Order: sequence, then structure tokens, then C-alpha cells
Amino acid sequence: MPQQVPTVSAAEVPEDAVVLDVREDDEWVHGHVEGATHIPMGQVPARLDEVPEADLLYVVCRGGGRSARVVGWLNQNGFDAVNVAGGMGDWEAIGRPMVSETGQPPFTR
Repeated sequence: MPQQVPTVSAAEVPEDAVVLDVREDDEWVHGHVEGATHIPMGQVPARLDEVPEADLLYVVCRGGGRSARVVGWLNQNGFDAVNVAGGMGDWEAIGRPMVSETGQPPFTR
């Protein structure tokens, strides 16, 4: 049975939250939380020194699956992290602000 990880909805993420986005580069460029740190899931262990320090780290992906796996791993390695259920799909659906690296309006993919 999969390990349960702490989870919050996109609506529960504070405006000043420290966010780690673990999506791939092609997902990130189209739309992400402004100020978020981007480290694709597969690179997190090798780039652990780049994971931002926070009292509580909010981890997001597209739908919540990858971020849940990363949260489980981070919590086992001394971080206090929480999964954003529904990921950037829910973030966008409820109208939370996003930015894009493409010069076009942000969207999730």
C-alpha cells in the first residue's frame, strides 16, 4: 500500500508559500507559480542542495502524483514537505496566479 503523505488543496496554499515544482521543463515553461523553485522529479536527489529551505515546503506537479512521491522522499530525508493535491491543474482551475516563460499567457500542460 502506498505511503500516505501530507496533502493540501491548491486553495489551501498560502500566498507566501515556498513552492517546489517537480514537473518537467516543457511543463514548467508554459505556466508555474511565480517564485517557485523548479527541479524535475528525477533530479531532486542529485540537486538536494537546491531544494529551498522552508518551515513547510509545498510540492507541486501537474496532477499530484509525482509531487506526492517527492514529498514522501523529502520527508524521509529531513524536510517538512506537503503535497499539493490536484497539482497545477487544480491551481489553474481555481484561478490561482501563474506566470509563463514563453511570453504567452500561462497554462498547464
